[in-house]
Amino acid sequence: MSKELIYLLLIFALLVIPRALQRFSLPAPLTCLVFGIGAMLWLGDSSHDPVVGLLATLGISSLFLFAGLEVDLADLRKGMWPLLAHLLIRSATLAGVAWLAWHYAGLPWQAAALLALALLTPSTGFIMDSLSQLGLDDAERFWVSSKAIAGELLALAALFVVLQAGDPTHMALSSLALLAMMVGLPLLFIALGRWVAPHAPGSEFSLLVMVGMLAAYITYALGVYYLVGAFIAGLVARLLQQRMPSLASHENLHALRLFASFFVPFYFFNAGTKVPAEALSFEALGLGVVITLVVLPLRIAVVWLQRRVMFGESFRSSLRVALALSPTLIFTLVLAAIMRERFEISPVLFGALLLYAALTTLLPSLVFRRPMDVDPLQNEAPETVVE
Repeated sequence: MSKELIYLLLIFALLVIPRALQRFSLPAPLTCLVFGIGAMLWLGDSSHDPVVGLLATLGISSLFLFAGLEVDLADLRKGMWPLLAHLLIRSATLAGVAWLAWHYAGLPWQAAALLALALLTPSTGFIMDSLSQLGLDDAERFWVSSKAIAGELLALAALFVVLQAGDPTHMALSSLALLAMMVGLPLLFIALGRWVAPHAPGSEFSLLVMVGMLAAYITYALGVYYLVGAFIAGLVARLLQQRMPSLASHENLHALRLFASFFVPFYFFNAGTKVPAEALSFEALGLGVVITLVVLPLRIAVVWLQRRVMFGESFRSSLRVALALSPTLIFTLVLAAIMRERFEISPVLFGALLLYAALTTLLPSLVFRRPMDVDPLQNEAPETVVE
C-alpha cells in the first residue's frame, strides 16, 4: 500500500470516525488517542512517522495560539479579585501536591512539580472550544473560561520556571530570550501589518499562524515546549487588537478554530503512538484509578466550595462550573511526555497519568451528556456577563 493512501486513510480515520462516535458521548480526542495506541501496539516504532509528528506540532501549536487569542484582559479584570483568590488557592494546591510527590513518590522536585501541574491544570484550549456544547448559562461560561485562562497563565509561567530551574545560567539566558521574544513579537506583527498585509488582502490569518509557529519553535528551542510560544503569540496578537484589529478579528478566530480542528486530532494520535507498551499494564490501570479517585473529587470540591462561599451560588450551578473545569487532557499528555523524556518516570506512572487524563476528560461528557471536543462548527458563544 502506498504512503499516500495510508495518509489518506489516516486522515479519514481521525477526522470522521471519532466524530461519528461522539453520539455515544465519547470525546473525539480520546478516540484519536486510542487509535494512536493501537497503531503503536500494531506497528511498534514504525508508527512514529515524521509527517504525523509535524502535523501534531501544527495541531498543538495552533490550539494554544487560539487559546492566547481568547484571552480578554478586560474580562479578567472584571473578575480580578475572585480570580486572584482562585490563583492563590491553585498555587497552594500545586505546592502541596508537588511536595507530596517529592517526599513520598521519590520524584526529583522538578518532576514532582510537573506532576502537580499535570494533575491540576485544566486544558484551557480544549475547554474553551467545548463550552458552547455544554449548555452552561452566560455567567457559568464566563467563570469557566476566566478560571481556565487564569489557571493556564499560572501553569505556563510555572512550567517555564520549573523546566529551567535546574541550570540558573541557562534559566537567565532563556528568560532574556523569552523577554526579547515578547518585545519582538509586537514589532514583528506591526511590521507585517504595515508592509505586507496592505499589499496582500486576506493574508492576516497566514501571518498570524506563521508568527505563532515561529514563537512556538523559539520556546521549544529554549527547552519549554511549543505551547508556551504559541500561547504568547496569540496573547500578543490579542493585545494588539486596537492597533491591528484584523489579527484577532472574528473571522481570524473562526479560521484558526477550523485550522486547529483539522490538525489537533493528529496531536492526540501522535501522542498515542508514543505510549510505551509497558504503560498499558494492570499496575498502571490501578494507579490511574487511585489517582483519579483521590485528585478529581478534590479538584471538583475545591472549585465548588469557592463558588459556594464567594458567590453563594446554588449547589447545581457551582457543580456545573467545577465539572466543566475538570478536563486536563492536553496538559496532562504534554507534561507526562516531558516527564518521561527528561526525568525518566516509570511507565506505570506514565500510563496512570494517561488514564487520569482520559477519565477527567470523559467525566463532563457523561454528566452533561454532550461530548467535549474542539468543534469550530458550533455556534459562537454569546457575550458573557459577570454576576
